[in-house]
Amino acid sequence: MQQHRIIVLGAGYTGAIAAGRLAKQLHREDVAITLVNPEPDFVERVRLHQLAVGQELTPRPFSEMFAGTGVELKLARVTSVDADRRTVTVTANGTGATEELEYDTLVYALGSGWDPQGVPGTAEHAHELSSRPGALRLRERLAGLEAGRSVVVVGGGLTGLEAATEIAEARPDLDVALAARGGLGDWLSPKGRAHVRKVFKGLGITAHEHTAVTAVGTDHVTTGEGASIPAAVTIWTTGFAVHPIARATTLEVTDTGRIVVDATMRSVSHPDVYAIGDAALAMGAGGKPLRMSCASGTPMAWQAADAITARLTGGKLPRTTLRYFNQCISLGRREGLIQYVTADDRSVNATLTGRLAARYKELICKGAAWGVANPKLGIPTRRRHVLRTPAAPARATA
Repeated sequence: MQQHRIIVLGAGYTGAIAAGRLAKQLHREDVAITLVNPEPDFVERVRLHQLAVGQELTPRPFSEMFAGTGVELKLARVTSVDADRRTVTVTANGTGATEELEYDTLVYALGSGWDPQGVPGTAEHAHELSSRPGALRLRERLAGLEAGRSVVVVGGGLTGLEAATEIAEARPDLDVALAARGGLGDWLSPKGRAHVRKVFKGLGITAHEHTAVTAVGTDHVTTGEGASIPAAVTIWTTGFAVHPIARATTLEVTDTGRIVVDATMRSVSHPDVYAIGDAALAMGAGGKPLRMSCASGTPMAWQAADAITARLTGGKLPRTTLRYFNQCISLGRREGLIQYVTADDRSVNATLTGRLAARYKELICKGAAWGVANPKLGIPTRRRHVLRTPAAPARATA
């Protein structure tokens, strides 16, 4: 008999929470948990717009967060997954050495990155806010930008609203604009939309509504109608694309490369693989797909970790339907919007605005980071015995 080998790929919110939760529930003698991630520190993705404007974020090294848990951190990049052979190939940071890791259970949490969507000039000239390196590059560019220069944020979703307001508040000397395909905050309630417009007006942000950007240049963006909008800096926030590795496997994925999972976050094609966060297509309340967000990823991580624990220990599987309660939007450091929603993420009339909403959002961000370091919320503190895994037969060699 051998330890049951659990490999978690990716240490964003979902991967880190899942690894820690599994470590808190399972006997260290019975399981070996390996967390694979290219960076040694946890990245608070929901704060990257703050990093981009020069704010300092609290360092959160994994060596401290997982000290004493038994989780082994492997600093490496995932290069391939063989879901049939149950192996993962990684390239170590620094040395570049390639290693093949075998698993009994895989938790795929590689997440997503920015999506240029094939728009000409975007990859060459636009900045992204989906990664710490991207936020740091934007930070350097904004720091060197002279007063009066123009910044255009492309994309009217949550990331776009937060980026535009954060930059306008931190740099009132810049000409900040946002280009959105639809209306400004058109998915929000009437009260929510009105508050966003009020904040935009107060910060002097120009909103180009119903405007599709079809090309990005060095100093401008071009719209679908052929108009040119000045842009010394363009920030592209139109959505995210999942990591491409899953699409190259035999796992069942969607046409966008998201792994299809059941209610326990287990792959519908490979029962020893679980997928969580942006990398997975999971259904929430009302049979609607969960959106890419921290609000979706955290409960997905809980669900997967609890399901793995239950299956390994003969326990009861979690049957919770994942749902939403609100959307939390920071609009700079002094303003915010909490848009309350139905279980399937449709806006209702209730909102919280102003400084109280900003404080609420700050608590949510702190709570998300706390949850990564303290992943046992809502679970028994006593570890349970694992049904040990038979040793795999030796593979024949050529």
